[in-house]
Amino acid sequence: MSGRVNVRIGPFITKLILLGMFDALAVYAIFLSIQASNWIFVTVIAVIAVAFNWIYLRPGANPSKYLAPGFVFLLIFQVFVIGYTGYISFTNFGGGHTGDKDQAIASLIAGGQERVEDSPSYPITVVKAGGTFGFLVTDDGEALFGTATDPLHEAPKAVMEGGVAVSLPGYESLNFQDILNNQKAISDLAVPFSDDINDGTLRTQDGRTGYLYLSHLSYDADADTITDGRTGTVYHDGGKGSFVSESGDNLKPGWTVTVGFENFTKALTDPTIRGPLVQVTIWTFVLAFVTVFATFFMGLFLAIVFNKPHMRGRKIYRTLLIVPYAFPAFLGALVWSGMFNRSYGFVNEVLFFGADIPWLTDPILAKFVVIFINLWLGFPYMFLVTMGALQSIPAEVEEAATVDGASPWQIFRLIKLPLLLVSVAPLLIASFAFNFNNFNVIYMTTGGGPKIEGAGSNIGHTDILISMVYKIAFDGQTRDYGLASVLAILIFIIVTIITIISFRQTKALEEIN
Repeated sequence: MSGRVNVRIGPFITKLILLGMFDALAVYAIFLSIQASNWIFVTVIAVIAVAFNWIYLRPGANPSKYLAPGFVFLLIFQVFVIGYTGYISFTNFGGGHTGDKDQAIASLIAGGQERVEDSPSYPITVVKAGGTFGFLVTDDGEALFGTATDPLHEAPKAVMEGGVAVSLPGYESLNFQDILNNQKAISDLAVPFSDDINDGTLRTQDGRTGYLYLSHLSYDADADTITDGRTGTVYHDGGKGSFVSESGDNLKPGWTVTVGFENFTKALTDPTIRGPLVQVTIWTFVLAFVTVFATFFMGLFLAIVFNKPHMRGRKIYRTLLIVPYAFPAFLGALVWSGMFNRSYGFVNEVLFFGADIPWLTDPILAKFVVIFINLWLGFPYMFLVTMGALQSIPAEVEEAATVDGASPWQIFRLIKLPLLLVSVAPLLIASFAFNFNNFNVIYMTTGGGPKIEGAGSNIGHTDILISMVYKIAFDGQTRDYGLASVLAILIFIIVTIITIISFRQTKALEEIN
């Protein structure tokens, strides 16, 4: 009896411990979300935490206990990602527009700061608590304290020696050696002089004297404008996430705002995006179709050849044929890229006797190279798949067809191939989706190049949609996450439509059985 009780208590205690850890993480995430004023996350996390406790603490409901973790992962890794991508596509989120308006104003004012001639200076003591540095400042015999995020304020508990504030309870005063050891962090430290960002910041180079840095830009909160003190130019909120002058000049950085369908319109009407987008889309389809077609039939051909039971050494041949499949794809693409190098590559130097063939810089040849490398990397997989599918077809079927007078070609075309497609069609669909987004080969082989004339974001002739999205989002100075999200949605729609159509065709093939 006591043994049965122990068996039940053990799992129960384990469940309580795991549930307690989950609740602790949930509470921590809720606090972080509250600090960020993200009330949607607060609500979602609270609902999930309550639901988990209700599901796992009540008896029974075993299906819910198994489904709940999967449902949460579905929300996090699928629904949230899709929803967030959709949200970003309707914003100007990108390079120069990554924060809110207050952050943009603070960044503009801070970026325009410089030490002006005859600016005030103050004796300071650099202090540190944990990993946070601060300035203990003496101003007219009074002690002030501030950090990078906490403007200068009175510090009545500071210890004074010789009329200078030298220490503060709870903080470590740095000596000369400490200042040298943390020179970069201290020289980069800018402590706001007051709550008004127009009053500038205090900085130091030697750790002993602080100098006031003022910005040539000033912000007027009542008028919501920024004025350049050097030129007298006034910048106002242009309504699209940046301050704009009367002449149309933008101040950068700006802030994130909703722009409606502007990114979708830009993708379809901007000549630097629309033309390359059409070319890249066509090439993406060509690459995916040709790769799947070529790898499948090459793998099938080799599987038929090496499926002969009386062939000598066929195990050795089969092993050699799947070597490329064991090779890391990105490394294989990198090696082939070197072999096709125009100046010192193996192909030009050895196979073409020193010819000067621009394999990777000519638009047509570069596409040929990408397809060739994809074929080299992909045919072993198809070889293995079709080999297994061929061996699953009963030998009696072929024997019956032979007795009926069918030729080998008729047996293959009318019997083996249809039966083969029933089992491998889902794999061909998956292979198409993989090659549709085969970023590694493009990035490691040609980098998407050579560049399309007049295209934005360095888009090239061998770029596919996913590498184009990468370049728009992360390459160059003009990072446009909103436009990249639009293209990501386009890829999602295309792959979804093709997958649905393909699976319907696969279902039709199953009727052959």
